[in-house]
Amino acid sequence: MAHARVLLVGGTGFIGSQIAGRLAAGNRRVLVPTRRYERARHLLPLPTVEVVEADVHDDAQLRRLIGGVDAVINLVGILHGRRGSPWGPEFDKAHVRLPARIAAACADSGVRRLLHMSALGVQAGSERSAPSMYLRSKAAGEQAVRNAPALDWTIFRPSVVFGPGDSFLNLFARLQAWLPVMALARAGARFQPVFVGDVARAFVDALDAPATHGGCYELAGPDVFTLRELVALAGLHAGHERPIVALPDGLGRLQATLLEFAPGPTLMSRDNFDSMAIDNVASGPIAPGLGLTPTPLAAIAPAYLRRGPARFGRERARARR
Repeated sequence: MAHARVLLVGGTGFIGSQIAGRLAAGNRRVLVPTRRYERARHLLPLPTVEVVEADVHDDAQLRRLIGGVDAVINLVGILHGRRGSPWGPEFDKAHVRLPARIAAACADSGVRRLLHMSALGVQAGSERSAPSMYLRSKAAGEQAVRNAPALDWTIFRPSVVFGPGDSFLNLFARLQAWLPVMALARAGARFQPVFVGDVARAFVDALDAPATHGGCYELAGPDVFTLRELVALAGLHAGHERPIVALPDGLGRLQATLLEFAPGPTLMSRDNFDSMAIDNVASGPIAPGLGLTPTPLAAIAPAYLRRGPARFGRERARARR
């Protein structure tokens, strides 16, 4: 095993938990840093996973973490941040500066292997031209990884990720449990959802695969849906199907603005609205070299939506994920 000890940055979240489980099943030692230990309690039963309290945005702490491993996987991503040019302070910290810090720490520590999660819709060189702060910052983070010296990096660009406990289909199912009508911005935006298990497998299988060094891979499912179709499917399988009203762009942006400033968790922001200006669809099939046959949404989503999205939502809220 070429990379027996792995630092999993962002390992407490929805995708990270799946990757941690798969790494542990392969008998790899996994180090998961978190600023709050309670966020990672669900990982403690995994026998080869060690959870440590640490701030990966602190260079000294980050270097200590990387100094004890053979490879690093960076999954950190956020969906919301204050507005700013070109991408605002929160996106700058999470999507731009952190990947640059990780790449620099890897180079300084002699750790060559780095796997980095970007996002479908990002294009190389789109740090200024992408329609949203999210996409612009993700593009800048990719470039920081590409520019790092002496690294064997691999970048993945997943579409929206579905699976038990997701915050996408489950959100739409929960909303339809109590809203009589779904007023939907960007209803015609297209997505190609990818199963969380497929994303985890792509990362873990690539870890020891030299053929993936210097590669950038799109991860998407076999089917393309409009947002309206995804919302309808979520409501149908959760047993709360509601009428869907597609909003024109002017009203859609107004809705996004109101939701951005509403109290409580942000359900949608103006930047999310801007991201959906371009389709979240892969340019072609998953690269054959990854050896993945993508899982259809219809094979997974109906079962967990029927079990009740509210339960998964409560579990994720307790874990603050």
